[in-house]
Amino acid sequence: MEKGKVVVLEDRVPKLKERRRQKANRRLILYLSFFFLFILCVLYFQSPLSAVRHVEVSGNRHLPAERIISLSGITKRTSFWKVNEQSVATRIARHPEIKEATVEKRLPNTIVIRVHEWRRVAYVYDRQTFFPLLENGRLLKQEAVKTAPSDAPVLVGWKNGDAIAEMTGQLAELPAPVLGAMSEIHYKPNSEYEDRVIVYMNDGYEVSATIHRFADKMSHYPAIVAELDRNVKGVIHLEVGSYFVPYEPPKKEDDDETTSP
Repeated sequence: MEKGKVVVLEDRVPKLKERRRQKANRRLILYLSFFFLFILCVLYFQSPLSAVRHVEVSGNRHLPAERIISLSGITKRTSFWKVNEQSVATRIARHPEIKEATVEKRLPNTIVIRVHEWRRVAYVYDRQTFFPLLENGRLLKQEAVKTAPSDAPVLVGWKNGDAIAEMTGQLAELPAPVLGAMSEIHYKPNSEYEDRVIVYMNDGYEVSATIHRFADKMSHYPAIVAELDRNVKGVIHLEVGSYFVPYEPPKKEDDDETTSP
């Protein structure tokens, strides 16, 4: 064997020991790192740092954000990582005024709630109280208000449940600007039209119509009013065709009284 290729065993032993020691040190550091990381995770999940810090609510119009947060069941003590988006959305959607809800986690500790409410198409007036009527036909008795609302018309004199249900379907089909232009809808059937209604508009006009095809005919209201003299108010009849009858001017009393000689 050539002399240059001879490896002395005594020369290799220290190097092997050094490599083994370095390898053991690296393994120990790795284990310690995992251990401290585990301890930090445990401390984090048990500390307030992992709790929900912010809850953002959007899409709500009538229900206050605080009410929706209360429905979600999320508090400042709730762990961000334990929030189940689908479960929270389901809890919120149980409210009769919520059509649908979505929940999203946003790092580091924010919950975003988006809701879509059922539209309020009218308010039923009864005993000096206004009860919201939703587009799906549901009457919210627990959400009643004492002041006259302005976002939807008020139904006055409606006792027939079937008539209310049919009217609700018609109102749900109306564009928002037309729905918002109505102040009151009175149920006034007569011998000629069993489903006749009188609508008082916010612009001073009065509309006489029927529940049947109400949405179809009232959707043309803006175009009809555009053809009228805004200084002359009256009744717009939409029962069959469409025609306008101005209010009769108030009678003036003669200033000069006739006296007998």
